[in-house]
Amino acid sequence: MDTLDGMKTVVAVVETGSFTAAGERLSMSKALVSKYVGEVEKHLGTRLFNRTTRQLALTEAGRSYYQLALNLLEQYTAMVDKVTGEQTSPRGVLRLSAPVTFGEKTLSPLLPKFLRLYPDLQIELRLTNSAIDMLEEGIDVRIRIGGVDDSTMIARQLGSFPLLLCASPAYIEQQGLPTTPQQIADHNCIIDSNFRIGKQWPIISAQGIAHSINVSSHIAVNSPQAVREISIAGGGIGMIPAFIVEDALKDGRLIQVLPECTTLEFGLFAIYPHRQYVPRKVRCFLDFVMAELSRKTPG
Repeated sequence: MDTLDGMKTVVAVVETGSFTAAGERLSMSKALVSKYVGEVEKHLGTRLFNRTTRQLALTEAGRSYYQLALNLLEQYTAMVDKVTGEQTSPRGVLRLSAPVTFGEKTLSPLLPKFLRLYPDLQIELRLTNSAIDMLEEGIDVRIRIGGVDDSTMIARQLGSFPLLLCASPAYIEQQGLPTTPQQIADHNCIIDSNFRIGKQWPIISAQGIAHSINVSSHIAVNSPQAVREISIAGGGIGMIPAFIVEDALKDGRLIQVLPECTTLEFGLFAIYPHRQYVPRKVRCFLDFVMAELSRKTPG
């Protein structure tokens, strides 16, 4: 067993909480993970984990080893990057996580271009709208709508996007086009239950006057993509992220309602662990995606 492999294995076990999950992260069997951990413990002459059939707990020595090993692995990565410099393409697996709709519509189409720039990298993209433990799941970068309060993480803003009021031409023809924020209350609205605002829609007029409109709704759904499709089908007025409706607005399947008004705007952030050294593969991805999204920002 290589010493670095032993350290990587122990770190993976600590962060994932099990030999099985550590093996999945490292692409090795549970048995080999157990063997490596055992060899590290034998070499040190102390136990790093207290094992039971139901639980895996760090010993005091294990906690110390984990912190020191993490620092050494970061220093090793920094050394390799510095020695190889810009002459060598970053390599290895880059594990990303993103919200489902943003990942499908915006991030996924960018990945082939990124891999053409860095062909020695492999990407594992996990799309989920649920909260995740980045360390436990071995995620290098998480794309998130909204910031993060976790002090162990760094949040780098990639951009922002507004929510737009949209409806289909057929709906507007049948129900009429609202010309003031107050008139939204007379229409059927489609609720995105991901947003805490519920049926109280904040709308700011062109004069800067803030309104809170109590809207009527027959449909609530926890997917902005579904809100988009329901709106296109004539189901009512939706409040939808701009990047999701950009194409439908261009080809006329949707019409922006009250375009002179503004509603909510969300920040788009890249979240990554707060460590002394940021791996080059992560830095390359952050710079790439920020540049690409700046070119795609609506308006």
